[in-house]
Order: sequence, then structure tokens, then C-alpha cells
Amino acid sequence: MKFTLSWLKTHLKTDADLATILKTLNAIGLEVEDVENPAEKLGAFKIAKILTADRHPQADKLQVLSVDHGDGNPLQVVCGAPNARAGLIGVFGVEGAVVPVNGMVLKKTAIRGVESNGMMCSTRELELGDDHDGIIELAGDAPVGEVYANWAGLNDPVIDVSITPNRQDCMGVRGIARDLAAAGLGTLNAIIVPEIAGVGPGPDVRTDDVDGCPAFFARSVKGVTNGASPEWMARRLKAIGQKPISALVDITNYIMIDLGRPLHVYDMATLKGGLVARKGKAGEEVLALNGKTYAIDETMTVIADDAAVHDIGGIMGGEHSGAQDGTTDVLIECAYFTPERIAVTGQKLALTSDARGRFERGVDPAFLDDGLSIATSLVMTLCGGAASEATRAGTPPATPRTVAYAPDQCLALAGVDVPHDVQKRILESLGFGVSGEAGGIEYQDGVPVSVPGHWTISVPTWRRDVDGWPDIVEEVVRIVGLDHVPSTPLPRVPGVARPTATAEQLVDSNRRLPLADFA
Repeated sequence: MKFTLSWLKTHLKTDADLATILKTLNAIGLEVEDVENPAEKLGAFKIAKILTADRHPQADKLQVLSVDHGDGNPLQVVCGAPNARAGLIGVFGVEGAVVPVNGMVLKKTAIRGVESNGMMCSTRELELGDDHDGIIELAGDAPVGEVYANWAGLNDPVIDVSITPNRQDCMGVRGIARDLAAAGLGTLNAIIVPEIAGVGPGPDVRTDDVDGCPAFFARSVKGVTNGASPEWMARRLKAIGQKPISALVDITNYIMIDLGRPLHVYDMATLKGGLVARKGKAGEEVLALNGKTYAIDETMTVIADDAAVHDIGGIMGGEHSGAQDGTTDVLIECAYFTPERIAVTGQKLALTSDARGRFERGVDPAFLDDGLSIATSLVMTLCGGAASEATRAGTPPATPRTVAYAPDQCLALAGVDVPHDVQKRILESLGFGVSGEAGGIEYQDGVPVSVPGHWTISVPTWRRDVDGWPDIVEEVVRIVGLDHVPSTPLPRVPGVARPTATAEQLVDSNRRLPLADFA
């Protein structure tokens, strides 16, 4: 799961620096696999302006440029880009810079007998995209001489966190921000869910496979204009390795990464009749968005219209009905697919996707309405159009769950003595509801007496993995910090070598760790 530091801070209000955030992520069980700041490898690349562009005397396809890179001494550069011309502002690599795409060190050289100093760069050479047809063209007001990465907002570390299969809630940036807020690293910003004043009836959708797709919510938005995503969205997606495609497609990918909620957008002009979530039929096929054709069978959930299958439910959409440049009317799908069905289908088809990785773990079944509203609002904001009412087919499995929990069970199971009020604060900050009396110690005639009691813990709908009181203990302990769990020697078993540690060392390692700083 990748995200940038600035993206995280759209959900987490914090003054913590990067090192503290990384240390905390590891301490609460979200292992940091890698951190990379794109700006570090682009520090020697500056914004520059081409002053003159003349034909190379020895090569028709080359030009000799005079380039102003901000120090007052224009440099001569030989360039073969077809779009190089006087007045263009682009990105210039100075002598000594290392080109990210191939590791080449730029140095003064002669190209067909003409001296060249540095290089005007394409997006592919800087590993910022796939375009290599010409050099980068920046806006006319881009500040000549400034480090390009700083001006372009690329000084933004990308954090890669390993998410275990049980932590479906952390398959979105918001879930990770919630954990960090619970660990005392800031405040979780509220989500603003827009109210959509739909006009006219919602689209014709239904579910005939409640075991595979219990709920299928949808809206249509008509009169949209598809195009490129806004710069802020494209930049965030590119930073984590997602290729921006178009505003309509990028919106669904952005919400999936941001909130952990996969969606799909259909071009309504390609549909024949209503959409239905149903079981597949032997002999059916679908050409997926990855360009491959997959054979469908009766164990799989598909989304189909009156004529054909358009979507391998919860895993990948079809190429035929996806949003295109000329799309004007769209249907936004926000459905719940059961993890078991997704897992079996994905394994059978040997098909992986970002959506599968989330549905297979289990997305929040109570977030369909809000997810659909957020997606609809983004579509209307970025692409225009008018939204319909929502159609809500089926019922998401969002039945409230509770767990009986005694706070003293934390010490009994994990060996960590966490004050009751700290446990309550941790659980509530993670989205759990806490009610009831905790029990504790009373003094009768000066003698401490244990008073039984327990809390009723309401489990948030995004925590499918929490099933019993040991899971509650785990939540408390990991937020306090896994390094607070004491090392406890096990009883010696005959035939097993004796420990080499001294008795004093064993006692010291088993002490209760103070939690005053955390509290």
C-alpha cells in the first residue's frame, strides 16, 4: 500500500516529521517496506528556457540550443527533440546530473562535432511518465533557475506499507491515518460526504446473486465531459505508480486508494438494458480492461446487461463498456462483493487487481452510500453533468456486532498493564464504541478487592477481522506499541537446553513497562 506524505496529511492533522511517522507505523504493526523521495534524484534538474534554436550543421534532426538555466550564463546544448524551439520552458539537467531512467551521468561532450553541455529532458528520462516524443514543456510562468522537483511539488516522500490480510481497513490512506491518530500522532480529519440532489430516477440495476453480490448501488451522471485529471490527482496517482488515464477512470482509482472503496464507471452508451449482478454461465467470456479474455463459469459473479457480460464482479471491468474520451453519460457502480466469492474467482482466473485485493479482504459494507456520493460529487466537479437519484439494490451485510470485553484481559493475555481510560481512548479513536462498567479494584477495610465488570464493544463496520475479546486486546496493545509486550520465559521442557540468560536478566526482561508517556 503506497501513499505520499502529503496525501496522508489530507486525512491526518499532525506536526510529526517523517521519521516519527515511520517509527510509529512500525510500532503499531504497519510495517514500512520502503520510503522514497522522488525529489532526491531530481535535485540537479532545473527549470530552463530555450533562448535560441538553430539547425545543427552536421545533422538535419538535431538542433543547437542556447539554454538559460538561471545563472546568467546560457549554455550550448545539442538536442534532438522535435518540439525543441526558442521560447520553450522545460527541464534541464546540468553537467554532473544523473539521468534517473538509465543512470547516465551528464557531462560536457561533442555531438557530431558540436559541443553540448547538459540535456533538456523528457518525462520518461526523469521517470515521471512514459512520454518520450519530446522534451517537457512547462507553463510560461515557470520560474527559470528553480529546482524542478521543488516547483512541481515532487518533494513528497512515497511510503510503502505492508498490509497484512486481516487489516482491510488499512487498504486506504484514511485507515492508516486513523491508526496513526489513535497512536497519538495527530487528529483524524472528518470526511465530508456531499449531499447529491439527484434529478430523475436512478439507473436500472439489480442483484440476482445475493451470495456473491449482496448489494449493488448506482447512480447515473449525464452530460459529462471526460478529459485529463486535475494536476493534484494525477500527481498523487503517478507518485504511487498508478498511470493517469482520464478523469472518469482516475476518480475511481483515487477513491479506491484514498478510502479503500473500489468503484467502477460504465459508459452508458455501450449498455443494452439494465445491469444485473448474477452468477456467470458456462461458455460466457469477457474481454477485461487488461486486454485479456477470460472464460466465465457458474461459480463467479459477473455484471451483465441484456446482451453481454461487462464486468468480472469486484475484480476487473470490461474493455467494451469502460469510460472513453468521448463518453458523455456514465453509470457509477458502488457494490459489495463477498470476500469468499472474490477469492475463489480470482484464483480460478489467475487474475489480480487492486480491487480484488480490497474486496478479498473485505471492504466496509456500510460505506456504499457515502462512497457513491463522494464519487458522484467528484465526477460532477471534474467532468460536469447532472446526477440521477441513487438506486439501491439488495442489502449490504452491515449488521452491528458487539464483543464483551474486560479491560483486565489486556494484562492477562498480553502482559501489558494499560490503564482503563487509555484503553477506552484507544478503542474509541479506532472507531469502536465502548459502553458499560470496566470493573477494577475497591478497598474494603483497607484490603484491595477485585470488582468484576466488562465493557460492551461495538465493532466498526470496517473491521471485519475483529471477532472476540483477544482481538480487542490486540488493538490496544499494538496502538500502545508492540515493543511494550514483555519478553516472558516459558517453562523449561525436559530435553530442551537451559536458557543462558541469568535469573536477574529474565526478571528484568519480564517487568511491566511504564505507559505514563503514552497516557
